[in-house]
Amino acid sequence: MRLDSADDCAEPMTHDRVRSLSLSSLPMQDPKEPEPLWLEVDRALEDWLGPDDAALRSATASANRAGMPAIAVAPAQGRMLQVLARAIGARRILEIGTLAGYSAIWLARALPADGRLVTLEIDPERALVARENLARAGLSERSEVVVGPAADSLDALIRAKIAPFDMIFIDADKRNCPVYIRHALAIARTGSLIVVDNAISRGRLIDSSTGDPHVDGLRAMMDFVSHHPRLEAAAVQTVGAKGYDGFLIATVVDERLPTIAG
Repeated sequence: MRLDSADDCAEPMTHDRVRSLSLSSLPMQDPKEPEPLWLEVDRALEDWLGPDDAALRSATASANRAGMPAIAVAPAQGRMLQVLARAIGARRILEIGTLAGYSAIWLARALPADGRLVTLEIDPERALVARENLARAGLSERSEVVVGPAADSLDALIRAKIAPFDMIFIDADKRNCPVYIRHALAIARTGSLIVVDNAISRGRLIDSSTGDPHVDGLRAMMDFVSHHPRLEAAAVQTVGAKGYDGFLIATVVDERLPTIAG
């Protein structure tokens, strides 16, 4: 049975249309600030499913004292990362973008006792704070903070022919997302999960006219993922304490199945 509606006649979203869209042509509310309801729901979800603790609170406090930008994942998002890592039975996790180690704590807690988290941070002072926070959480033995530009650190990991990672979380500068995801593929395996934070950029992802290199980086990443034969991906929009954004979640496959035309 077919139910006709206006949506049935909507123009399909082709790659060409995505490339030509401009947000100036769309009615939008300001996506920068979280709505009160989003905050309340986030708090409820945290209470129900992912309450914080002394180690997580200390990581947030140390980031504030150090004057770091408030760009770490929200507690509900940290819990989501932890659940994803557990769901795939991750034993080796790579994080690109450490900041104060808040998300690293969530990820490292998903690992077995002999698991390993490697997290990359460009700023030595932030890396020091992250190491202290991971130690305070009792996670030093299963985590390593590598200092330097992420692209250089990734090159070094590839040259070292390290064992592949089961999960890779990308939460660094978006202009280099195409570089990061290409490198991630080189140190992943079939079945690895790749998660990219801030992938929607408050809706600017679909705007081809921003002139923002971070948005352009996200758009180039989406083009890369959508055409790569070894990546199957989905993206979700999110609202909450961090405002409006979203995640890209991709899995590495042997070869993507072809879509059926029509």
